[in-house]
Amino acid sequence: MNTNSKSASRSNHVVFSAHLPSGWHVDEAIKSEEDRVVVLRFGHDGDSQSMTMDETLYGVADKVQNFAVIYLVDINLVPDFNKMCELYDPCTVMFFYRYHIMIDLERETTTRCGNWAMDNKQEMVEILETVYRGGSKGRGLVVSPKDYSTRYTY
Repeated sequence: MNTNSKSASRSNHVVFSAHLPSGWHVDEAIKSEEDRVVVLRFGHDGDSQSMTMDETLYGVADKVQNFAVIYLVDINLVPDFNKMCELYDPCTVMFFYRYHIMIDLERETTTRCGNWAMDNKQEMVEILETVYRGGSKGRGLVVSPKDYSTRYTY
């Protein structure tokens, strides 16, 4: 994926940004967005799981631009959150709507989508819609529209 990926603007906000270059930028991205879900893909840019997830996120960016903004964070270049958020998987996606939104995917963790890359764009849109609806209602935990307990396991 090209590091100068698509940058479309809506109200002077980036819909899809290639990378956040520092921990400060990550914090600012979360704090500055009041009406949309902030999607952060943490991972290793060269990893196949991260690249698959990046393609999916890129593919849905236009569809979700009214309620979500997507950023990529390379955990090798921005290690600030690795310990605090337990970012040890090659690809982890976290959601924020003014604060961290956890999602129950019927998997081992509810804090994030980790250690798997989603390649289904429609499912990603549905997850983002679910996170947005829950976050806008003040919920800190939302339940995935599908059960992923047996999908994307290795």
